[in-house]
Amino acid sequence: MAASARGPRRQRIKTPKASCPAECVVLEQLPNIGPALAAELRLLGISHPQDLLGQDGYLLYRRLCEVTRMRHDPCVLDTFLAATDFMRGAPATPWWQYTAQRKQRYGLV
Repeated sequence: MAASARGPRRQRIKTPKASCPAECVVLEQLPNIGPALAAELRLLGISHPQDLLGQDGYLLYRRLCEVTRMRHDPCVLDTFLAATDFMRGAPATPWWQYTAQRKQRYGLV
């Protein structure tokens, strides 16, 4: 482990991504979801991937903006759309593939 002037650097172990919803045990296994977005989902009461079943990505985004009292980047909405679709059985898709759909349906948010 390398040390710097600020102290030792921590190595983060990446959580392997699931190829289907049944493989998801923790939020970080969802395609496109890393530690930061997993923490934001937990703020919304989503603690397990199965909690996303029946959820609407746009409503999750709106709730996140309300809870944190700030407007988040629209890419967060794209990622929530990708995660909720994946849990409904859609193939793993990069979040940016949802940008055009989001702009068409919701505008720039």
